[in-house]
Amino acid sequence: MSPNSQSYHKLAIAYILPYAAYVTIASLLSGLDPGINYTIRIGVVGAILIWGWRRYVPLRGPGNWIVSVVAGIIFGLLGILLWIALLFPFVTSGEAAGDNFSFGMRILASTLLVPIFEELLMRVYVFRLVHHWYMERKIKKDNAFNRVFHTKSLNDFKPGDWSFFAIIFSSIIFALGHQVVEWPAAFAYGLLMAFLWVWRKDVLTCVMAHATTNLTLGLYVYLTGSWQYW
Repeated sequence: MSPNSQSYHKLAIAYILPYAAYVTIASLLSGLDPGINYTIRIGVVGAILIWGWRRYVPLRGPGNWIVSVVAGIIFGLLGILLWIALLFPFVTSGEAAGDNFSFGMRILASTLLVPIFEELLMRVYVFRLVHHWYMERKIKKDNAFNRVFHTKSLNDFKPGDWSFFAIIFSSIIFALGHQVVEWPAAFAYGLLMAFLWVWRKDVLTCVMAHATTNLTLGLYVYLTGSWQYW
């Protein structure tokens, strides 16, 4: 049995561990210099992603990957406007990332790591799990979540397949992973990523959009001093 044909239950660790490790290191080692903290996150989470890579679904979908990359960049830039517009009413100032080394490590992590493990978790694992759960409940099967979690496969999913329940639920989970003041912006951004999945039928577009947003937003706040947006 190939890794990707395994159930949600058996693939849970591979999809959840990178996110959990990133958050745990940030919290438990918060007393360290920010640059060192981000360096540790990059090393640990990067190693976990390498370990789990063969267990993840392919980032590319049925469409042209170049179109996906370009679309991701364009929508990633639009995502900056969305993020700032929805965060603006709730913030006035923010704390700088520290010295240039700390900023460099932070932007490296937010550009190369965060988009990959967050999109794999939210737009692949959570989105598909919730959609399968919804479909099982729709036909009134008993113990729907348990059946899906232990018997359904990530590969048992058509590219671009979706339900409103999966879109909303995955966007809520995505938002809950952010600060409270960021919830409206994060929820809207989750909806944008879900739209890209439905439209392009791949994860690559979502990863590219997420990476573009994080990179350009980081550069924007660094150059303007608007740290409240990052």
